[in-house]
This record gives sequence, structure tokens and C-alpha cells, in this order.
Amino acid sequence: MARIGFIGLGMMGLPMARSLLRHGHHVLGCDSNPAARDALAEGSSAVAFAATPAEVAAGADVVVLMLPDSKVVSAVVEGQGGLLAALKPGQLVIDMSSSLPAETRRLAPLVAATGAMYADAPVSGGVAKARSGTLAIMFGGDDAAWAKAQPVLAGMGEQLIRCGDAGAGHAAKALNNFLYGAGLLAAAEAFRMGEKLGLDLSVLTDVINASSGRNVATELKAQAMIQQTYPPSFQLGLMRKDLATAAAIAEETGEPAVALKATLEMFNEAVDALGPKVDCTEIHRYLGMVD
Repeated sequence: MARIGFIGLGMMGLPMARSLLRHGHHVLGCDSNPAARDALAEGSSAVAFAATPAEVAAGADVVVLMLPDSKVVSAVVEGQGGLLAALKPGQLVIDMSSSLPAETRRLAPLVAATGAMYADAPVSGGVAKARSGTLAIMFGGDDAAWAKAQPVLAGMGEQLIRCGDAGAGHAAKALNNFLYGAGLLAAAEAFRMGEKLGLDLSVLTDVINASSGRNVATELKAQAMIQQTYPPSFQLGLMRKDLATAAAIAEETGEPAVALKATLEMFNEAVDALGPKVDCTEIHRYLGMVD
């Protein structure tokens, strides 16, 4: 099995790296957080660690990035002690972060100039599916990158969807999450209005899910909003970030994206009021605050 360099052992990266270990891969980890390193190393002899991204590139066959945003990805790739200084011909770098598609398209030829390959493979499914290794993964990259990536990605996900060239996976992820965010906001507004009318919200949910208004939010998040429990699944700040990425795509393509802009504005306000760490379903609580 390949030795996988894994840079970024956070909320998603740690369970994804653990899933690779369960599938028989050796992992060369890199993260500034000692607690994350200790958690990955616990009980496994197939784990080693590197101090810098360059050391990861020197010691791994494939390098996976799971980082907060494109700014951090760029620093890891291009910065001092970064990947570019140590990549070898035939190596593959897979950015599994939720990055800006335009930035991915910028980095891909820089990596290609070293003889290595650069691809994007953002994920959907949250921490629960990262733990079980059943993520949906959206891949962007050429044929050679796709062939080399598949055995690695299969260790973390069960749905591997090839979207096009480098950057296509990040674009597909952002547009998908725009639809999720807009649907979540619409569901929260519908529940608020139904409550004010005195409707039984459980019955309203049944009506929606048996009819044309159903979406992931009404099917999976309705009880969290009705009961106002908002358990952690996907942070409000991460939803805002993905909506901002979709807005960057709208600007790049010249699309007015009226619904997207309205959704992003509401999530911006909610993050300002509630902070970025609460669950995205708390957009429902925010609506109650501004009534």
C-alpha cells in the first residue's frame, strides 16, 4: 500500500487519516497541533510524522491536504518549507480542502512544472462519514492523477465522482453547498412561519417531505430546528465559507446569482451574531433573534 502524506489533522482530517490506516495505508502526518498528532498515532505502528510539508513530500507517495482554506493551502504548497521545494516526478498532491477553484487552477501548473500532479477532491458527508470512511468525494484532475488517486480516495470514501480537470471538484462542492445552504435557510424560514401560524411542525415536516418542497434540510435537519437542539454536524462558519466560494464563482462567471447573494448575506449576519463554531442549523435560531 502507498505511504500517504497527510497535512491537516483537524476535525475532518484526523478521521480521514484514521480511515486510511484502517485500509492498510501507512500515513506520514503533518500538523502543528500535538494533540492531533497524538490522537493519530495512538495504537498504530503505521504512523510517522514530518515537521514540514517539504518533509512530507520527501517521504510520501501521495500527499493529501485537508486545510482550512485556499490561503493556507497556498502557504503549504508555495511557502518556505512547502511542497514545491521537494516534490518529485510522478508524485500526486490531492487538495481535499474546500478551496477556491480559481486558486486550484493556479496551483496545478506550478506543481506540474516539478513533474508531479495536482488534483482536488473535496468531500461531503461531515465528520460522521469521515469516521466511517463513507464520504462522497468530488475529484478534479487529469487521467493520470485520477488513476493514482483512486486507491487512496477509496480508503476514505464510497462515492468517488470525477468532475473534470483540476478545480472542477472544488467548484462542484461549492455549488452543491450553495444549494444546501439555500435549502436550509428556506426550511428554517418555513418552520418559523409555520410556528407563528400555530401549525404542528412535525406534521408540516411530513407534508414537505411527502411533497415537492423536500430537501436535505427538511429530511435530516428538521428535528434539530423544531426542537431547537442544533447538534454539531457542519459549522456555520464553514457553510458561510462555502457560500463565499460559490459567490466567487458567480463573480468569475458573471452570473448575477441573486439567491446566492441573499443566502450569503443571511449567513454572514448569523456568523456575526452567533460565531462561526455553532452548527449551521442555528440559522434557524438566528431568524428567531431578528424577528
